[in-house]
Amino acid sequence: MAEPSDQNPTAEEKKEAEESEENGNGRGGGEDEDEDENGGEEKEYEEEEEGERKSGGGPPSEREKVERLLRRLSSGPVRLRVHDVVIRGNAKTKDSLIEAEVLDAFRSASTMQELLQAAGAANERLNRLDVFDSVNITLDAGPPELPGTANVIIDVVEAKNPLNGDIGIFTKPEARSCLLEGSLKLKNLSGYGDIWDASGAYGWDQTSEISAGLSLPRFKAISTPLMARVSLLSQDWLKFSSYKEHLLGLSFGLLSTTHHNLAYNLTWRTLTDPSRMASKAVRRLLGHSLLSSVKYTYKIDRRDSHLRPTRGYAFLSTTQVGGLGPYSKSLRFFRQDFDLRGAFPLGFYNSALNIGVAAGVILPWGRRFMDLPSPLPERFYMGGHSSPVCNLGGPTSLLGFRTRGLGPTDSRRFIPTKSDKDDSPASPERDVLGGDLAVTAFADLSFDLPLKLFRESGIHGHVFINAGNLAKLTENKFKDFSFRNFGESFRSSVGFGIIFPTKLFGMEINYCYVLKQFGHDHGKTGIQFNFSSP
Repeated sequence: MAEPSDQNPTAEEKKEAEESEENGNGRGGGEDEDEDENGGEEKEYEEEEEGERKSGGGPPSEREKVERLLRRLSSGPVRLRVHDVVIRGNAKTKDSLIEAEVLDAFRSASTMQELLQAAGAANERLNRLDVFDSVNITLDAGPPELPGTANVIIDVVEAKNPLNGDIGIFTKPEARSCLLEGSLKLKNLSGYGDIWDASGAYGWDQTSEISAGLSLPRFKAISTPLMARVSLLSQDWLKFSSYKEHLLGLSFGLLSTTHHNLAYNLTWRTLTDPSRMASKAVRRLLGHSLLSSVKYTYKIDRRDSHLRPTRGYAFLSTTQVGGLGPYSKSLRFFRQDFDLRGAFPLGFYNSALNIGVAAGVILPWGRRFMDLPSPLPERFYMGGHSSPVCNLGGPTSLLGFRTRGLGPTDSRRFIPTKSDKDDSPASPERDVLGGDLAVTAFADLSFDLPLKLFRESGIHGHVFINAGNLAKLTENKFKDFSFRNFGESFRSSVGFGIIFPTKLFGMEINYCYVLKQFGHDHGKTGIQFNFSSP
C-alpha cells in the first residue's frame, strides 16, 4: 500500500503549482495583471463570505450582501469593465440611437464606481430624448469565465401614445390681455427619437403665432441635436411704438450642447402702421426686409436654484450677426449682450444676496455704418414684469417701469380734431425707439418669512434695488454720447415683496418705489405683479 504522502501533494508542491499558474502557464501575461488584481479582490470577497457563512451557520442575507458591497465600494476602486450592453423593450426605437447615447460612457468605465456614474448619466441622456415613459438600467454579473466583468441591461418603456398636446390660457398683466396657446407633439415617428410638433397662439391684443418644427437628437455622424422650424408670427406694438410686426421664417438649430448653441434664422419681415400715427423715426423703418442671421449663445449656470438662488453664479453671452447674403433689403447688424450674476448665502434666515449686471450693444455694419439706423425690433428695450433674479436674458428687466417704459422716444404724428380748434392742442404721445446701448444692474436680498407655513411652502420675501439705462449710438448719435452723461441718466427703483414659487413659474407681489425717471419715461410707484419661469 502506498503512503498517503505519495498521493497528496505537500505544502511546498502546492505553493510551486500556484506560482506556476500565476506566472502564466498557458495564458498571456499582459491580461494577467488585471485578472490577478480582480481575482484577488474576488478571492477576498469569497473568503469574507465563507467566514461569515461558517460563523453564522447559513448564507448571508440580502442586507448583508448590500452592506458588504458598500464596504468594498467605500474602501477603494473596484476594478470592473463592461462585457455587454443589452437593450430591451424598444419595439420602435432603433438600437443604434440608444447605443449612440450610452456606449461611450460605459466603454470608458474601468471601475464599479465609474460604472455607477456612467449608468446615472446614461439614464439622464435617455430620459432627455423625451420618447420613453421610463428607463431602467441594471448592472448584472458578466460570464463566469470572465471575472471582473459586468453586463449592462437597459429596459425602456416607449410612450404608449406618441401623440400628445396641451392647451392653456395665459394672462399678460402689462397689456391687460390674455393669450390662448396650444400645441401638438408626435414623438418617435421614425424610431430615431424625432419629435414633430405644431403650435399656435392667439392673443386678444392681436398677437398670433403659428409654427411647426422637427427636432432630431442626432443625425448620422453629427452627435448634437438638430432642429428645423417654420413659423408665422404677427405681433402688435402699436401701443408702445406705433408698428405691427409680421414674420414668416425658417430657423435651423446647427449646434446644441450643454453650454453652446448655434442657430441660423431666415425670416421675411414686414413692419406696418395701421394707425398712421407713427413718429418720423418709426415711419422711416416701415416696410419689408430680410433677416438672415447667425446667433451663437454661450450659457453656464451654476446656481443651486433658478427660482430662488442662494449660492453659485451664472453667465450668458449672446452674439448675433445679421446680413448674411447679397440681398439689398437684408438687415446688416451686429448685436452682442452679456449677463452675469452671482448668489451668496448670508447664513441667517436662509437669506442670500443676489447681484447681477447685464450689458448689450447693437450696431449696423457696412459702408458708413454709423450713419445708418439699427433694425427697430432688434434694439434693446427695458421694463415689464419679468424678474431680474430668475430670468437670464440680457439687459431687459427693470422693476417699476412698464414694458418699453424708458429710453429714447419720438413724437407721434398729431392730427387735431374739431374739439381742438378752439382749445390748445394736447401734447402728442410718443413712440419708444429702443436703444443701441443698454446696461442694467440689480441687488436682491431674499430671506425666509417668520411663519412656518410660509417656510414649508417656499414662500419667502425679498428687498431689491435695480437700475438701468439706454442710449442711441447710430445715425451719428455717438458724437453726443459720453459715459458721464450716460451714468448720470440711469433710471432706478427700490422695493420689497413676497415671492410665491410653483412648479411652473414664480409669482412676485412687489411694492416698487421709483427713485429716478425722466419726463417721457413710464415708471410708476405702487404694487406690481412680476413673473418668472425656470
